[in-house]
Amino acid sequence: MQLNKVSVDDINVKGKKVLVRVDFNVPLKDGVITNDNRIVAALPTIKKLIADGGKVILCSHLGKPKNGPEEKFSLAPAAVRLSELLGQDVVFANDDEVVGENAKKAVAEMKDGDVVLLQNTRFRKEETKNLEPFSTELASLADVFVMDAFGSAHRAHCSTAGVTEHIKDTAVGYLMQKEINYLGNAVETPVRPFVAILGGAKVADKLNVISNLLEKCDTLIIGGGMAYTFLKAQGKEVGKSLVDDSKLDYCKDMIAKAEQLGKQLLLPIDTTIAAEFPNPIDAPIDVQVVDADSIPAEMQGLDIGTKTQALFADAVKSAKTVVWNGPMGVFENPTLAAGTIAVAKALAETDATTIIGGGDSAAAVIQLGFADKMSHISTGGGASLEYLEGKTLPGIAVIADK
Repeated sequence: MQLNKVSVDDINVKGKKVLVRVDFNVPLKDGVITNDNRIVAALPTIKKLIADGGKVILCSHLGKPKNGPEEKFSLAPAAVRLSELLGQDVVFANDDEVVGENAKKAVAEMKDGDVVLLQNTRFRKEETKNLEPFSTELASLADVFVMDAFGSAHRAHCSTAGVTEHIKDTAVGYLMQKEINYLGNAVETPVRPFVAILGGAKVADKLNVISNLLEKCDTLIIGGGMAYTFLKAQGKEVGKSLVDDSKLDYCKDMIAKAEQLGKQLLLPIDTTIAAEFPNPIDAPIDVQVVDADSIPAEMQGLDIGTKTQALFADAVKSAKTVVWNGPMGVFENPTLAAGTIAVAKALAETDATTIIGGGDSAAAVIQLGFADKMSHISTGGGASLEYLEGKTLPGIAVIADK
């Protein structure tokens, strides 16, 4: 499934004003960017548009400002970092209303190849509700719209979807292309064997993903907090582990579905347990490893055990395509990161195409130093999940087809 959308390679932007939706939702500490991966990921598209003589107007959200503009969610630090990365001035149009006097003036003064960054789109309450007139105001700045924010493509906001109702020429950027080619090909036309690994805390977050991937993959591995609901559904004693009792029947259905489709469904065979959840999350903690069917009533599972690490790693060895979304345990704690490290290591050592589906698993792989060993690390947590569910993402659907 190649992405059949108009891309930045198909359009002529010379002398035109190009509004690019990027994902500069970067982590900040005391006004300093602590991880600029998302800005770096946007560079190929931005550089291409500059080289082609476009006037590049960037927009993005940052964080979740509750009541309109908040200084701590300003995109000013992103403008500074982008200037450094591009080696040219990036004008930051600081308007609380996003499209204000500063933005209009900055855009009016642009020459071909110039770059302007608008203020946080979520400073406007209309943004997340996809309401006019904000879509019209954004569109009034540009002749062409380029969508390159995969991390926001699953939301129909003014800056991801609404704006396209007022700009005729639309395209996707290189990052969007890359994301969809990797995720799309993995799910629709994978080189087999195709192994999918799902982790994270809640079954509820991954209901449709589990069901969709069972139909597509050869082996589905389930770890993390959500595995305990599956184990309980099998009649195993899970102690005080995280369980969603309302999803027990669903888990039984999925176990039956795997059997019926002839798919391998791997669940933990042993688990790392402790008396309680670590507080703070990275505090030292006493743990032991027990079989998955013998967790004592007063204990809880917080990571996969050593036998499970070997079982999961073994399943990855023979794979040709692996998609991983969600950690195997409380990876923020050094003691409870062992399961997630083991899976990351197995992926790093395989020749398979390895795709990390954003969110916590992406954070874990980067934090544990395995990033350069993966074929693709998605920049979108929620967007990758919805893509793996088989959903159409609004931010992709609105872009013109080739």
